[in-house]
Amino acid sequence: MGQTPTTVARALYAALEAGEHGHQLARFFTEDAITIEHPNRIKPRGGRADLPAMLAASNAGAGLLSEQRYDVRSCHDVGTMAVVRATWTGVIARDLGQFREGQRLVAHLAQFIDICDGRIARIETFDCYEPFD
Repeated sequence: MGQTPTTVARALYAALEAGEHGHQLARFFTEDAITIEHPNRIKPRGGRADLPAMLAASNAGAGLLSEQRYDVRSCHDVGTMAVVRATWTGVIARDLGQFREGQRLVAHLAQFIDICDGRIARIETFDCYEPFD
């Protein structure tokens, strides 16, 4: 895949917005891909996930969200890395815990996405959520 890092990152966001999840997303990642999520409102301790865990989490998210959007504010290639500043918006599909159907969640993201041979090898993400209503 002779794509730039930003092209790969934007393609992943487009697939997520289109409702793709689980194994439908595997084509974007290397087999040994990882995500590092820094502490945030939803995951106070942060976390680290390998590809199977990422795909499982996307399945869970698909059941929780009726829609999601990525408003990319800036996206730059730095070598083999895409450096992204975006605003994510998700709409809750059903009541669950503190979340209510129709509730809109907003997070301001800084993501560093490492690309290897046209696929995502690592995502490091800083997700700053706005207060939950």
